[in-house]
Amino acid sequence: PASVDGKQCRWPGRGRIISGFGSKANGEKNDGINLAVPEGTSVKAVEAGTVIYAGNELANYGNLVLVRHADGWVSAYAHNKDIVVKRGDKVRRGQTVAHAGMSGSVSSPQVHFELRKGAKPVNPLDYLAGA
Repeated sequence: PASVDGKQCRWPGRGRIISGFGSKANGEKNDGINLAVPEGTSVKAVEAGTVIYAGNELANYGNLVLVRHADGWVSAYAHNKDIVVKRGDKVRRGQTVAHAGMSGSVSSPQVHFELRKGAKPVNPLDYLAGA
């Protein structure tokens, strides 16, 4: 399927998927995917866009970056050690927006990545190159 700009998105980081999209056996639901990565790994914007949130006010997400892309798409990058962009920044595809960590409700370094069309979460694996 087409991604946010008619081609597939780049991955936010290189790591092993430790939690997939959708409902879990314990009744919880993952609105994205989680990638195990070494702490401090660069977390990269999957497409060009504008940072619409960079902070840690949302429970469980830790340090979170939200980027708005064309046609109503939004990407989310959570559990970061630190954030290197601020609200209003324009980012390009592949630009580092944060460094992976274990902030929020996780016990190991990882990137939680979500892709939304409007407010609706979609399975990022349907849009990531080579997934």
